[in-house]
Amino acid sequence: MDIDKNSSLWRLLSDGQRDLISQGEYLVEKVVGEGRYTFNDYSFVVFPFAKAYEGFLKKAFLGVGFISRLDYISDHFRLGKVLSPNLVEKLGERSVYKKIVDHAGERVAEQIWDVWKVGRNEVFHYFPHNLRSLNYEGAVSLIGKILDTMSLVGEHFEGKNR
Repeated sequence: MDIDKNSSLWRLLSDGQRDLISQGEYLVEKVVGEGRYTFNDYSFVVFPFAKAYEGFLKKAFLGVGFISRLDYISDHFRLGKVLSPNLVEKLGERSVYKKIVDHAGERVAEQIWDVWKVGRNEVFHYFPHNLRSLNYEGAVSLIGKILDTMSLVGEHFEGKNR
């Protein structure tokens, strides 16, 4: 689970994102990994990684001009909205999904969106008719997908920011 502190992904993370990842690793390895307590839902271990993912995406998209500085610092900007493939036509030039497709291809755009949807929205929204819980293996798998997608974003976008 540990991210290599010499990896290109680690170097791309802000200090705040590194802290979130380190805290998430601690939760997975020490709090949960020691097996002192069995939880019904391990979604909580995904949270620090999902939060770091959101910050990482915003930083990358700011760097390549997909979002503005005002979007980046706004308390009202919703990344999930501009990432949605379902809103491409409605958003027009504000669609980050469309910009990703144009820049890196549909496969990359789909992976970024799928991980956003599954790794954030489906984990943290509460619906009484659909209480989605993650077992330990599912949470660890989802964390791996988040980290893999962050690396993919780094390969396609972060190099353009320097």
